[in-house]
Amino acid sequence: MKTAPDSKRWTHFHSALQLAISRAAHKWTYEDFQECFTLWCKEEPHGAEGIFNTVSRHMEDQIHQSCENLFKEFNVRDSINTLHTVVSEARARKQRGEVDGKDIWKENLAPRAAVRARTVRVMEPELEHLRAQLKALEEENSALYAQCEDNNKKQHAADAKAAELLDILDDVYAKWSRLPQDEIGVWALESAENVGFAQPP
Repeated sequence: MKTAPDSKRWTHFHSALQLAISRAAHKWTYEDFQECFTLWCKEEPHGAEGIFNTVSRHMEDQIHQSCENLFKEFNVRDSINTLHTVVSEARARKQRGEVDGKDIWKENLAPRAAVRARTVRVMEPELEHLRAQLKALEEENSALYAQCEDNNKKQHAADAKAAELLDILDDVYAKWSRLPQDEIGVWALESAENVGFAQPP
């Protein structure tokens, strides 16, 4: 089956896109590359330039391939060609003065209703996908909230235990401070001397 030629609208769009991709991929010049890798570019100028060119080509190829995948997924090429045909036919009818006629491909169909019907059908899978993502995020958020609450409880318990231990230490220190230190020192010295005397030769 012979394929219809592409419209001017698609050709101009595709050419402009290719130019934009090329400019975007090569916007980062070799001088910019040298500023990032100054020492390497001085020591290995040929190797550095080769790597720069390879990266630039890879970026251009990747962007081009991504665009082509999107065009294929959403049937962009045929849609733009169809748009061009519809617009061209509408202009021709307008030039002939046929401005009050109904839609020639579907009678009694308002353009707004046609657009809405197609858009809703296309957006429904995306809406379901977003709902699933939202549900997963809500479940993850609930789990994280529960974990935070548990961590807070454990932290409060640890703080209370630490405060209790500090109170005990303060009480022990206060009691120790009230003891007669001089008498304790004399007693400790006498005890040490007595122990020394009590040991057998």
